[in-house]
Amino acid sequence: MTKNISLRKAKEAKNDEFYTPWDPIEKEINSYLEFNPDVFRGKTILLPADDPFESNFFKFFALHFKEYGLKKLIATSYDGSPIVNTQLSLFDDESEQTNRFYRAYKIELEDVEDINHDGVFNLDDVEALLNNEKYKLNHGNRSKVLSYLKGDGSYPAGDFRSQEVTRLRDQADIIITNPPFSLFREFMNWIKPTEKKFLVIGNNNAVTYKEIFPLIKNNIIWLGVHNGDMSFRVPDDYPPRKTRYWVDEHNQKWRSLGNIDWITNLDHGRRHQPLSLMSMEQNIRFSRHKQVREDGYVHYYNFDGIEVPYYDAIPNDYDGVMGVPITFLGKYNPEQFEIIGMDIKDEAEKLGIKPIGEKWCKIYFDQGGTGHFSPNMRNLVVLKNNKARSIYRRVLIRAKHPVKKGD
Repeated sequence: MTKNISLRKAKEAKNDEFYTPWDPIEKEINSYLEFNPDVFRGKTILLPADDPFESNFFKFFALHFKEYGLKKLIATSYDGSPIVNTQLSLFDDESEQTNRFYRAYKIELEDVEDINHDGVFNLDDVEALLNNEKYKLNHGNRSKVLSYLKGDGSYPAGDFRSQEVTRLRDQADIIITNPPFSLFREFMNWIKPTEKKFLVIGNNNAVTYKEIFPLIKNNIIWLGVHNGDMSFRVPDDYPPRKTRYWVDEHNQKWRSLGNIDWITNLDHGRRHQPLSLMSMEQNIRFSRHKQVREDGYVHYYNFDGIEVPYYDAIPNDYDGVMGVPITFLGKYNPEQFEIIGMDIKDEAEKLGIKPIGEKWCKIYFDQGGTGHFSPNMRNLVVLKNNKARSIYRRVLIRAKHPVKKGD
């Protein structure tokens, strides 16, 4: 039994290793710097990554350490990460590189310098620094930069839930990483988003979690700037997939996902840009979406609100509750809209979403519907021209300043 559990965990870990490329990190970080050039100044940043020598988060912040005015940069590796030490070598000589170590370690940078004296600070200097510190460890000397993590009785070395990494969390001002998607709920709880600043990558479905959405609704956390499609480097033993998977010219495996969000409580300019919208009448006449032009805005069958199938079709003159796609959260401006809630199980009844009832169910199944619905369910649904249709997950919003006719 124990062996089966271990095998399952190993498989889950392998499928949970996604390594973020440099470009999306740079684009996202620049968005916060454009809004506040001092956002990182004097701050301690923790990168609880799988391996800081592989993590582009670590490379990026190490390279910009002085430019951003960092106080300290801390990065940790995880015991058992499949690509530990496969790029930035920490070994003393060529012969040692065949015996790669898989122990977890932490790096704490409080300063960076032009170690190779070529007149410029770059990643070569970071590698030289780390090689020098590893040399010290190998020869029984203490390093102020590099040290091994030991783990504890509950979690392996480098696991974010371990006592060692938790103590590092307590030192940090900002936590930045791409956490395991399967542990996202637990990771967010570990961060303590009401106390710590953070920037993490998550699956778009994460915004619907009962642990996450209330924080978004109450403007404690929000989505970052560059959300949607993103590509990730995956380990060599990652299983091939039929779609969104490829191997590049360097034999590196990649996966892309179309539903990725940056989730944060660092402020940025996009969050304060209002959506440019048309009136309901204008949308029905001129919207680029055929569905809006033909169907208009359908009132929900079991809730006092209208269905808005696209965020750019939100009518600027409607003063009631509107249901919009989850993608709206990437465009959400808290000065323009109020988030009422979401049609998730724990909120539906509180929001006043009624059970769909026997009538709707009968019409739906009589017309050939194949979904799993029962009369007591509180999904948002519509009924128009005697055609029953279910609606995918919606964020319920209300305009704070709806345009009045004549304005």
